[in-house]
Amino acid sequence: MRKIFLSFVVLLYSTVVLAQEFNATVTVNHSQIGNSNMQVFKTLETSLKDYINTNRWTSKNFGSNEKIDCTFFFNVTAYENNVISGSLQVQSSRIIYNSTYTSPLLNFNDKDISFPYTQFENLNYNPNNFDSNLMGLVGYYINIILGLDADSFSKNGGTAYYQNASSIVSMAQQSGYKGWAQGDGNNNRYFLVNDIMSSANDAFRESLYIYHLQGLDKMADDTKKGKEAVMTAIDTLSKLYAVRPNAFLLRIFFDAKADEIVSILSGGPNVNKQKTVETLNKISPLNSFKWNNL
Repeated sequence: MRKIFLSFVVLLYSTVVLAQEFNATVTVNHSQIGNSNMQVFKTLETSLKDYINTNRWTSKNFGSNEKIDCTFFFNVTAYENNVISGSLQVQSSRIIYNSTYTSPLLNFNDKDISFPYTQFENLNYNPNNFDSNLMGLVGYYINIILGLDADSFSKNGGTAYYQNASSIVSMAQQSGYKGWAQGDGNNNRYFLVNDIMSSANDAFRESLYIYHLQGLDKMADDTKKGKEAVMTAIDTLSKLYAVRPNAFLLRIFFDAKADEIVSILSGGPNVNKQKTVETLNKISPLNSFKWNNL
């Protein structure tokens, strides 16, 4: 009986320690291009998914039920001389305590990507060198996802991951690929991590912590208290609006959260949400048609 128990403990320990960080889905959509070697895209899809899900990205141990769900959707618009061009939609979500619900954390469309890829090439992410724009993109977004997830569990918990992403940006700027430099546009990879790490935008990271750990994670025990914390998080986010009304991070937040906020504030129990609705209309006017349903 003791041997059976010890075997169970070893099995349980192995499950926790060996579980990797991600449950990733990768899609490579090539419907916009003509007839060519379509199998190359299926190979890329499978290889990237396997790499993200089996590679060890942190030193932390994730249980199988703690894996981060994320999606990488490549929309291919051109494929010439083994160079893939198009856009990349990156999404991630976060588990909520005492529930089967997962809350969206990131929904970002990187509109201008390109990278060389040869079918069956080995994929390898090197955090100390920028060897491939494809793996640079993957490593960058993996660290952004890890940072947002960590920030939602502890105050400023994602700093180390953002620093990793910033390091990738610094190395990538010499590559000539678009999206890594300050001069490539206002809403690119450079500005995403730079704005997150800027102390002037601390309200963004603070709101993530309040919204999730003090808000959604409390709803199973006290729904009203959880809703009130979500409203506090929105009020905290308004501090960012007061400093930078057109802040990139406001769009990042609401691109992921707008529908969820409507769902949270529309359900019971009743709370006084008039001030919150006014704040939402002020700091995210593009979603006013959604706020008007509250």
